[in-house]
Amino acid sequence: MLLIHCPYCEEDRSELEFRWAGEAHIARPENISAISDEEFAEFFFLRNNEKGLTYERWRHIHGCGRFFNAARDTISDKFLMTYKAGLPKQPVPASGEGETR
Repeated sequence: MLLIHCPYCEEDRSELEFRWAGEAHIARPENISAISDEEFAEFFFLRNNEKGLTYERWRHIHGCGRFFNAARDTISDKFLMTYKAGLPKQPVPASGEGETR
């Protein structure tokens, strides 16, 4: 079973309590009504989907209900760290450098 650390509850919980909510740290247009249809489609539908380290937004749906960000390795499916929503993108600590939550 995959355990995910909620930075608000400060607990490791089963993956069944969480829902993926897309890529994290997406720059949203300031005036969305002023952008072209092509720009809107790129903003709304296109994502990086990179292999390896990715930053994602998750929601603790069956817990506190809050959104948070996570750095996850898509190859191993390992969560490298989680942090509260609204914080800037956090650097992932090098392996063996303390806690990775």
